[in-house]
Amino acid sequence: MSETVLLVGGGGREHAIARALEDSDCELYACAGNRNPGIARIAADFGMLGATNTSAMTSYAEEVGATLAVVGPEAPLQAGVADALSEAGVYPFGPSAEGARIETDKAYQRRFMREHDIPGCPEFETFESTEEACEYIDSSTTDLAVKPAGLTGGKGVKVIGDQVDKEGAKEYLREEEYDRIVLEERFVGEEFTVQGLVANGSLRVTPAVQDHKRAYEGDEGPNTGGMGSYSDAGLELPFMTEEEYREAVRILDATVAALGDYTGVLYGQFMLTADGVKVIEYNARFGDPEAMNTLPVMNTDFLDVLIAAREGEDLPQLSFAPRATVCKYAVPEGYPDDPQGGTLVEVNEESVARAATEDGDTQLFYASVDGRDDGIYTTTSRAFAVVGIAGSIAEAEAIAERALEGADEGVRVRHDIGTAELVQSRIGHMNELRGE
Repeated sequence: MSETVLLVGGGGREHAIARALEDSDCELYACAGNRNPGIARIAADFGMLGATNTSAMTSYAEEVGATLAVVGPEAPLQAGVADALSEAGVYPFGPSAEGARIETDKAYQRRFMREHDIPGCPEFETFESTEEACEYIDSSTTDLAVKPAGLTGGKGVKVIGDQVDKEGAKEYLREEEYDRIVLEERFVGEEFTVQGLVANGSLRVTPAVQDHKRAYEGDEGPNTGGMGSYSDAGLELPFMTEEEYREAVRILDATVAALGDYTGVLYGQFMLTADGVKVIEYNARFGDPEAMNTLPVMNTDFLDVLIAAREGEDLPQLSFAPRATVCKYAVPEGYPDDPQGGTLVEVNEESVARAATEDGDTQLFYASVDGRDDGIYTTTSRAFAVVGIAGSIAEAEAIAERALEGADEGVRVRHDIGTAELVQSRIGHMNELRGE
């Protein structure tokens, strides 16, 4: 019997999920607060619903006869959309609101790691008073990562000694007036992500990806939701060893065992340091952009993963094509501090398609855009991404750059992502930290 799958969310990550299900034996429906034109082309219907509106979501799921659901973004997970769908008889691939706390509450996340002796946990303190947090910053003899405990769309962390000094960190906390704050030791090294698919106690991991949070080339400017990312043709990245990748997987294994009844994606954001792999944070869903690196090269049918999860079976072993990927986001002018939303943009899909070569491919993913009758409009977040796919990072990067030649003037791109110079700088940085 064919499945009916409901996809919750309208960003680039969800477009990648829709693409992963496009050729599967299922009928896809989608719902989000913005009409993603890429998802709308694939889905049988697109419901314009607020992604955190649990009652509307369950009503829509029942209306279309959904048998499975994939909850993409973190906000609906925090709002309990997975819980509501489950109660309505629709199996959700996504954790409950309680399970999603591993992402949505950073203070809980660190206490959870400490309680269960999960490796890679930093020294940390939590505060409910801004002034107490500021006093701790003053008294600290080491650099700290300053984190709001709740969701900030990947833009809330400030690192003393990198992005701000002590005075800047205190000013930031006083301006934002967060209810709860986590202060933890700063890790120095190279960031990377390993995403795992989890259900029924089994964990299936994907290739490592490196995201680029800073807004501008050369890793300058404020943090963003992610300006782009790359993966290599194997499981690890060029600056990592195979054993270091396995160390990250062991941390995920320990986390899954401690979580118990957890279903969905567990995303580990790690820092490779001179002292090994450390945990920056967990997310309870696919990364955006990391899903766009991972899903296009996954040979395993994603629908088979969903069905096995629902049936209480071990998840299938995952297979990936030996291909490197480079993802580059186009964002509105002024993003992230003063993004210019509501701009009509023309995405040259033919130009993107022509960038493919005999040995490489390209894919286009729409993100936070609004598809209207008269065209595609930007919101105040990332607009669209292109992904080059080839046998090497260098080839994939060249394909992505060609695909962006037709990008509209109203958007901005970090062109250095995936370049040989930037990748080599990561390798050199780790060699220096290792004393090599």
